[in-house]
Amino acid sequence: MTSLPGPTTTVQPGRIRVIKAGSNPNGAVVYWMFRDQRVRDNWALIHAIDEANKRNVPIAVAFNLFDGFKGANARHLGFMLRGLKLLQSSLLNSLSIPFFLFQGEVVETIPKFLVECGASLLVTDFTPLREIRGFKEELCKRVDDSVSIHEVDAHNVVPIWEASSKLEYGARTIRSKINKLLPTYLIDYPILQPPSRKWDSLPPVIQWDQLIEDRLKKGAGVPEVDWCEPGETAALEVLKGSQNGFLTKRLKNYATERNIPLKPKALSGLSPYLHFGQISAQRCAFEARNVRKVAPEAVDAFLEELIVRRELADNFCYYQPNYDSIMGAWEWARKTLMDHASDKREHLYTREQLEKAQTADQLWNASQLEMVHFGKMHGFMRQVSPGVCVCFFLEGVGGGYSQIEIDAYRKHRACMYWAKKILEWTSGPEEALAIAIYLNDKYELDGRDPSGYVGCMWSICGVHDQGWRERPVFGKVRYMNYAGCKRKFNIDGYISYVKKLVVETKKRKAESEIPSGKEKEPRC
Repeated sequence: MTSLPGPTTTVQPGRIRVIKAGSNPNGAVVYWMFRDQRVRDNWALIHAIDEANKRNVPIAVAFNLFDGFKGANARHLGFMLRGLKLLQSSLLNSLSIPFFLFQGEVVETIPKFLVECGASLLVTDFTPLREIRGFKEELCKRVDDSVSIHEVDAHNVVPIWEASSKLEYGARTIRSKINKLLPTYLIDYPILQPPSRKWDSLPPVIQWDQLIEDRLKKGAGVPEVDWCEPGETAALEVLKGSQNGFLTKRLKNYATERNIPLKPKALSGLSPYLHFGQISAQRCAFEARNVRKVAPEAVDAFLEELIVRRELADNFCYYQPNYDSIMGAWEWARKTLMDHASDKREHLYTREQLEKAQTADQLWNASQLEMVHFGKMHGFMRQVSPGVCVCFFLEGVGGGYSQIEIDAYRKHRACMYWAKKILEWTSGPEEALAIAIYLNDKYELDGRDPSGYVGCMWSICGVHDQGWRERPVFGKVRYMNYAGCKRKFNIDGYISYVKKLVVETKKRKAESEIPSGKEKEPRC
């Protein structure tokens, strides 16, 4: 997709790409929202309003509800739809902007709507995932030549195409590039002004309760979770609320306790909100930077994961078409994995056995059950760690790792035990990667995300890593084992914690299914 010069706007030009230049400057503006589902702190919405006011035309927001997009189930759709219900009300009440909800093929619903409302501009969110990119390419073909299409990266602090023009090898190669651009892009947002022209008609009434109920029934195999409340207001409360906000109440514990699975409250709890775009990563980073004096080590570690690691994942998925395949691994990793694909495994488990946590490893079973029942596996068991002493990131030091960074990496590195064991227990790397992605996408509330794909690729295929001492099954891909976990945290305590969590979750689910005179709406 060819980028054309960006328009004049209050949004930084580098954040906007014109992917189709139309000839009509006078029709309505439509913002097709999908990845950044919020009103506050949304550069795409800001740009759409700017363009509408410049053209003196009205603006509408459109959302297309895909049918089971990438396996979305009740857990994902319940959280998303409840958030969108709140978003519609916020848009109308604060900005008088109508919200249109479509269901079906987006390459049919959006072009049809553009014709019906006489639109001159379609503004879209950015995502590196191939399905949406394919839809955009098709839209460019189907939309009339009079309509322009602008793509805005409102998800990353530094726009993906500005941070780097190529596939980066790892965090150390992209960190200095991002750091260099932070003064330009890590800024506060302007006050959002309502559009000068109102939409002529009201959108069709959305029967939210019925829609949510229908979607929950279809995806009932993976039920909703009750530990997080959807929506922008709830997201801001988690970030900096007065009761239990991350930056206001829990920040100091992040530096010392974030890699302890028995201390889940030490984590930010923001990943579902970031995934669905109910909060801006830039807002999180801006607010965290403002309180850095309170807990510099904690803020530095948080910003490393929030900015560098998240945007490295977007970089990988954007510039590597095979971001969820062994073909997307570096050549050294593909070779070593295939050289050892036929190595004898101590255990071989089917996908069904793994999904049901039916292995001989109680630690692994606990992490799998935590994900299945809680919708979130602790980051120590699942995610890639910061890996470096991130104070250097904020102070602008790039290049290779120093000894201080290496020492910090050894101290703080995450385990990724869950996916590593899948490689060890399946017939080969292709099957291991497919199962890891399947389970992550199905059960994690923030699944179906670049960070999830890169996490699996890092663990199984050595992406963003280096070769290590060769051993059976893993080859030169980094190896991790039970003993390493045992040195870092109380394994028996974690297993007991998950068992209790599962019992409590099942109990709440059973209680919610008991008919009553007045049903209470789930929290998320």
